[in-house]
Formats: sequence, structure tokens, C-alpha cells
Amino acid sequence: MVQQPRPTLVEYPETDGQPMTESDATRNYLVYCVAALRLFFQSRPQVYVSGNLFIYYEEDQPSKNISPDVFVIFGVSNRERRSYKAWQEGNKLPSFILELTSKSTKKQDEETKPELYRQLGVQEYFQYDPTGDYLQPQLKGQTLVNGEYQPIEAQTLTDGTVSLSSRILGLDLRLLPASVASFLPSPLGTVTRELRLFDPATGTQLLTYAELEQSRVRAEQVAAEERQRAEAEQQRAEAEQQRAEAEQQRAERLAEHLRSLGVDPDSIF
Repeated sequence: MVQQPRPTLVEYPETDGQPMTESDATRNYLVYCVAALRLFFQSRPQVYVSGNLFIYYEEDQPSKNISPDVFVIFGVSNRERRSYKAWQEGNKLPSFILELTSKSTKKQDEETKPELYRQLGVQEYFQYDPTGDYLQPQLKGQTLVNGEYQPIEAQTLTDGTVSLSSRILGLDLRLLPASVASFLPSPLGTVTRELRLFDPATGTQLLTYAELEQSRVRAEQVAAEERQRAEAEQQRAEAEQQRAEAEQQRAERLAEHLRSLGVDPDSIF
């Protein structure tokens, strides 16, 4: 009796074994975008937001994978994963991808990735160059139209903000106007502009949990200071009232004393 060989289990690595060598700017924006998007979609249990995670899109083909910096997948459960295997998730793939690009990844981000993302049906592909290495403007977006990527038109707001709309997310990706505090000279001699996500329905910027906590603490501090000022003002008003009442009582006692001496107070005051 011939024993059948046991099938070899296909391994899907959760890491490429290489240390992460991202710049501070790249890491900071990756963390911001993932955290802000997770908070924005937290009430929708069938929206999965993640980043820098292996996505395997063909079963038994571990080489068929992508690892976008930031991505959003609709129609799958919002839960933690160590890697994402499309065939276990109803073959759902990202509808939105943002790559934080640089000179070292230019060829991949400009040629290889958009072609693969187009083939996989990724509806929107955005690029942001945090350090202004080469991409001018620093933010650009593309949307899939009839199987081909078409550029998303940028709008310049009255304050100089550059805004691109993501129809998939229902959000705006905006380059904030450069300010003295955020100047960061790039190799091209330009200055970098910060990327932030905005909800166009409310006009508010998306924050992370940490930023919300900082905002809450600041609001509590301001409220406490306002209460202290109001209490101090109340105390000053009460003290002034007490002084006025004391003055009135002294005047009344003096007037009474003068009358007892047969002097009309009105003839003096």
C-alpha cells in the first residue's frame, strides 16, 4: 500500500525579515493616517483600515502580495490581523491606497505599483511625498475609470490649502499652507507641506486618538482657567459689595451720631 505524500503547507510570511528603515516623516504620517481613518470609520464594523501589512491576493502564491503604506478595505470585518489573505475575506481588496513616497521608492510608486493596483481594481491610488524629495506637488491622486487611472483634480482653497477629494472615503486629503513652524527645506530647495485628512461635511480635520486626548486636555485646561477667572471675578465683586455695604453702614452710624448731637447730617454732607 503506497502512502500518499502529505501536502506541503504554503507559508505566508508576516514580515519580509528586513528592519524598517522609514524616515521620521514617513512613519509619522503613516501612523497619523491609519489612526485618523480608524477613528473616522470606528462606527462601521465592515470597514478595515490598516497599513504596512502584507496583503496576499492569490491563494498558494505567497509571492503575490502587496504591502501598501495606508489602505482601506470595505466589506470585511474591522478586526486585528497579522496578514490579510484575500481568499479568506471574500476576495475583497483595498478600494483606497495611499503610498508615502520618496526618491528611493519613486520607480515602484510611479510605475510598478500603479500598474499592479490597476490590475487588482484598486479604485483610488494616492501618493504623498513627506519630505518633498521629488513629487511636485507633494500630493497627487488617481481614480480608476474604465480600467485606467485618471488624475484627481486638485483644488486650491482661499487660504492656499491644496485639496484632493476621495470619493471612496468621502474625505478630502489636503496639503496645508506652509508656515514658519513647519518649514522643512527639501533637496529641491522647496518647503514641505503637511498632509491632513478633512471631513468636507463638517470642515473639520480628522484627529488621532492621541490628538483627541490632547484636545480634550486643552479644552479642560481652558475651561478650568475660565472657571478660575470667573470665580476670581465673583470674589472681587463680592469683596467690593462688602466694602460698599460697610461704607454705607459707617455713613449711617455717623449720621445717627450727628443727629444725637443735634446736628443735621444733611447740612454737613
